[in-house]
Amino acid sequence: MAEHEPVSGLAVAVVREDGRWRCGSMDTSALTELDAAITELRRMRSTGAVFGMLAVDDEFFILLRPAPGGVALMLSDAAAALDYDIAADVLDLLRVDPPDEDDDELWPAGDLGVLADLGLPAAELQVIVDDVDLYPDEQLQMIASRCGFGDEFARLLDQLQQ
Repeated sequence: MAEHEPVSGLAVAVVREDGRWRCGSMDTSALTELDAAITELRRMRSTGAVFGMLAVDDEFFILLRPAPGGVALMLSDAAAALDYDIAADVLDLLRVDPPDEDDDELWPAGDLGVLADLGLPAAELQVIVDDVDLYPDEQLQMIASRCGFGDEFARLLDQLQQ
């Protein structure tokens, strides 16, 4: 589980306060260090929802949502734990064993209902995860649209790509 090459991707913090959505870029360390991502999200003070969306190396995505008793996590592909420390850390926190190296089946780990209260039921998140023709950032765009902050997410992506 060594990361010998730099990890690329997208780390977005999402906040809903007073009925308005805000998306902001997180520090790039959030793509490799789960603790860094959780800490950054916990620092955001809001009376509404706060969660993170990480797309790592065009391979998988992580949804993380701090809660008073811990953090709710969803990893789009548990097999990513074989190659990425951050995915292994997610499985460790979830107390889920990583799949065998020869298992090529895609399976998510964690709470598929992590965003159910924001308009994305677990069954719909499962459909998004199962769409292997999409890159993780495209899957996150679908999640953002379904929850109601698709435009804000798209604007942030445009800013990051300039």
